[in-house]
Amino acid sequence: MTLSLAVRMPRIRTDRAEGRRSSSVARASKSASSSIGVPIASFGVAILAWYVVTYAVLAPERRFLLPAPHRVLTGSLADWSHLRPMLEALAVTARVTAFGFVIAVLFGLAVGILMNQARWIERAVYPYAVVLQVIPILAIVPLIGLWFGYGMVARIIVCVMIAAFPIITNTHFGLRSVDRGLHELFTLGRASRWERLTKLELRAALPAIMTGIRTAAGLVVVGAIIGDMFFAKGQPGIGTLLDVYRSRLQSEDLIAAIVIASAFGIAVFSLFGVLSRALVGKWHASGSPS
Repeated sequence: MTLSLAVRMPRIRTDRAEGRRSSSVARASKSASSSIGVPIASFGVAILAWYVVTYAVLAPERRFLLPAPHRVLTGSLADWSHLRPMLEALAVTARVTAFGFVIAVLFGLAVGILMNQARWIERAVYPYAVVLQVIPILAIVPLIGLWFGYGMVARIIVCVMIAAFPIITNTHFGLRSVDRGLHELFTLGRASRWERLTKLELRAALPAIMTGIRTAAGLVVVGAIIGDMFFAKGQPGIGTLLDVYRSRLQSEDLIAAIVIASAFGIAVFSLFGVLSRALVGKWHASGSPS
């Protein structure tokens, strides 16, 4: 009797382990299918709604305002003569985005760190950071063009103005949110201000900083496209083409350019989402996939 129970117990434990393993696999596959299936379904609904608006809502003489998806695909995206200038313009916008983003990150980190060093610096600088965010960018476009010209420099300045604020605020918030006990531990160890900043504050604030950088990564693309639209001197960007297609009522090319610009923005945002998860890891909620 005792021997039979001893033989049965490992089998029961093995069956339970296999059951938990199979259930976890089933949950993972269900989650993966849901994460893939829901976006595909919503995309299909959006395409269907697009067709309905084109053929059921718009009159035949007004359908050029919103051509059907297959016409955008065949008449613009699949036509190299139409697609090539869009990709060349996107390369220009990507360069502006890269330069503006690097400057915005360096500027935002520097300002956020300075604001954390002393209260009087925070009181002196933070109002201007808020002004940088709330001022309508279109209202100061004439001034930017007057002071810096209508070329690449003006486009980069627009990118920095739009993208810097979330980096400043998230860096400042992260540095201010470091655990008080850790600060006291560094004080007992007689750490210098530089050691406290590099070994404690920046590391503890990394999740908040990466959240600000990821937010800025999406905004900087918007800034680059706005800069293309209003500062057209030099090589045309994707925003320049958007303005040209709008003025010429080239709806198919306009929608295709919007799709390409949107795909570029999503790619940049996703790239920094992956980078954030790689740097932060699993020790913080911002490092887990949303």
